[in-house]
Amino acid sequence: MKNKTDFLPREGEAQPSRCPDNSAFKQQRLPAWKPQLTIASVLSSFFLTGAFCLAVGISLVLAANSVREIQVAYSDKCSDCSKLRENSSNWNKECHCSINFTLKEDILGDVFMYYGLQNFYQNHRRYVMSRSDAQLLGRNVNIQRSYCAPFSTYRNGTPMAPCGAIANSMFNDTIDLFYNRNSSVIPVPLLRTGNSWWTDKNVKFRNPESYNLSSAFAGTARPPYWQKPVYLLDEEDERNNGYVNDDFIIWMRVSAFATFRNLYRRLRRVRHFADGLPAGNYTFQISYNFPVTSFKGRKHVILSTVVWSGGSNPFLGIAYLVAGTAATLAGFVITGIHLKLRKKKTYFQKQ
Repeated sequence: MKNKTDFLPREGEAQPSRCPDNSAFKQQRLPAWKPQLTIASVLSSFFLTGAFCLAVGISLVLAANSVREIQVAYSDKCSDCSKLRENSSNWNKECHCSINFTLKEDILGDVFMYYGLQNFYQNHRRYVMSRSDAQLLGRNVNIQRSYCAPFSTYRNGTPMAPCGAIANSMFNDTIDLFYNRNSSVIPVPLLRTGNSWWTDKNVKFRNPESYNLSSAFAGTARPPYWQKPVYLLDEEDERNNGYVNDDFIIWMRVSAFATFRNLYRRLRRVRHFADGLPAGNYTFQISYNFPVTSFKGRKHVILSTVVWSGGSNPFLGIAYLVAGTAATLAGFVITGIHLKLRKKKTYFQKQ
């Protein structure tokens, strides 16, 4: 058995050096770029950054202001339906309301219809986690082991499809648009599909494999707040049913803020609407199903165009303007400090 003295260097032996090897890497002699900051380079970087940010910010703000948008709130205008929906026992009763509005000018180009919600918090941790991504991919999984509870199975053990709080609270108002022209009512053609992202439609959401959807979802039941099963979400287009339904996919993309809007429909540019929405009188026909009074929420419909920078959201442009202004002001402050110090240096040199 060795003792401690066996590990100590013997008398006359050289002790091992703890210095790093004499190499360029370990001695930190590798070639490096060491910028020599001068007053000219510093000021030019500040002013160039400020000019770039200001130019981009002005472009973004002007683009956002050029978006044509009309917003119609209908929570109060459909108050009778709202009172009906607050009673959960009336979930299977239909309630419709109409809202008239006027477009004073044509809305040319592609027109998008959004539904907006206020005071609806989708960013709660338990709400965000209440889903089964494996189920949404069409896999046969045991959802009782997922985070869907309490919206996973019914008391008799029947699994919900889709499961989770996000799917159960899906926005289910039906909104139709009509154009009143010369005492005739013309339905505005709206597109139900093509509104979701390609990655969502082809990667994140898939239906179970079967010869038809009704058999694919056999043995499952709709979520408690739904009025129809998942394979009948779109009765006009069989390909827009199940987990790949556009409205369902868009709703499952939760918002970070309590006030948000989701894309609902796109204008189909045909016949009277080939160039967009002409000026005139319009009517929203709304089938009111989504209750908001209990959490003091608000609902509205938005008709909007888009530009190269997106929709009517000036936040990014304002952020660029603030950054550009700050960089420009910093450049002027540094210039003032430099001139003041240079005058002092010149004065002392003369003395």
